[in-house]
Amino acid sequence: MLVVETIGRIRRERLVKGKSIKEIARDLGVSRNTVRKVLRSGETRFEYEREVQPRPKLGRWTDELDKLLADNATKAAREQLTLIRLFEELRGRGYEGGYDAVRRYARTWAKERGHSTAAAYVPLSFAPGEAYQFDWSHEIVLLGGVTVTVKVAHVRLCHSRMLFARAYPRETQEMVFDAHDRAFALFKGACGRGIYDNMKTAVETIFVGKERLYNRRFLQMCSHYLVDPVACTPASGWEKGQVENQVGLVRERFFTPRLRFRTLDELNAWLLDKCIAYAKVHRHPELTDRTIWQVFEAERPKLVPYAGRFDGFHAVPAAVSKTCLVRFDNNRYSVAASAVGRPVEIQAYADRVVIRQNGRTVAEHRRSFARGTTVYDPWHYVPVLARKPGALRNGAPFKDWVLPAALERIRRKLAGADDGNRQMVDILAAVLSDGLMAVEAACAEALSQGVHSADVVLNILARQRDPGPPPAILTPAALTLHHAPLADCARYDNLRRTV
Repeated sequence: MLVVETIGRIRRERLVKGKSIKEIARDLGVSRNTVRKVLRSGETRFEYEREVQPRPKLGRWTDELDKLLADNATKAAREQLTLIRLFEELRGRGYEGGYDAVRRYARTWAKERGHSTAAAYVPLSFAPGEAYQFDWSHEIVLLGGVTVTVKVAHVRLCHSRMLFARAYPRETQEMVFDAHDRAFALFKGACGRGIYDNMKTAVETIFVGKERLYNRRFLQMCSHYLVDPVACTPASGWEKGQVENQVGLVRERFFTPRLRFRTLDELNAWLLDKCIAYAKVHRHPELTDRTIWQVFEAERPKLVPYAGRFDGFHAVPAAVSKTCLVRFDNNRYSVAASAVGRPVEIQAYADRVVIRQNGRTVAEHRRSFARGTTVYDPWHYVPVLARKPGALRNGAPFKDWVLPAALERIRRKLAGADDGNRQMVDILAAVLSDGLMAVEAACAEALSQGVHSADVVLNILARQRDPGPPPAILTPAALTLHHAPLADCARYDNLRRTV
């Protein structure tokens, strides 16, 4: 096939230098008929297109392949077979040719039937405060020297393009609630409509068209922020294309090269600063005379006012073991000893776990995302120590227990006494009724007097609880005595004689 460089040289040699066809053919190593073809046509390029494609092995199998392709095209996108699978099916029926012939035929078949047209989309436009888009992405970072995969929640205001990103250990529902609250707190408001994909934490059932059965707790969150949720068509990411683009932008600009932080909180603080900094220095893609931050500031009055934090937790029932522990998310958490023997409700937030029983809180812990760990609060076990004071020495909840300075000094002094554990338990039990600050002050006073026994500490606490003598009452002038009464018991003898 003639290349454009050869065609150009033939034309220049003939039309500029005036060489004969014979000379051009000899100098360029081409035939004279080729030279004549170039000069007579006046074309600057030639392309060869085969009119008939020979198919020595596929020819008699085209009808079978047509049926396979037609049946495959009628299936849902996620159920369609790949060309490799169709090729294997054809081979199973006796076809002995290669895969390339099948691939070329399938491409031509799709073009003829219009199945291979390029995807085209309609550009979308949103009014201020009309809608936001939400999505998740997975990013790899180094936290505390360990390589971990974090789940990043993305929120984007469709009009101003203001972005928000926050990393979480999971994609669970309580993380969704926390991400929305933090995003709306930053925006100082929400939009009238939220655009989502069909994530399981929001959508329970997908019906025909846009109808969805949403999760009850998710609808509670939307009702709290006055948001109307809208779910995209399955496998139609272009319906929330802005946040899809934000995922790529954040990955390229923020998470490349790989980030290194000590904790997840430090990473999220850095991400928030980066989002705000990016919005302040980059131009809006449509309103190019202003930055994203300037358009966002103008959009803020159109947002639905921020309604405050939604109580976004995921609730699960649990049983309390005899060791005052409940199991949740592959970990165990301690509860107050009074909760043993009755069921409790675990309310899991993004960063903490609250355990309630009959409307009262029996435990609250910082949430652990490890596996197989036990999170203790030693104060939960203090009532148990009243019956088993010896457990203070070797009890698992009391290992590495950091007490206030005065309490720790008394604990060390009592460690050598025969009944030291019992006395220390009596002091710790007083914390449940008098409070930690009062007990610590009483311990400090006892130490200042050179004593450290439990009786002295409890006596000081009792004196602190005693309200003292009542205040003096001023006597009105009309009731004031002018002659002080005399204490004379002989008056009773006079009365007796008289009677």
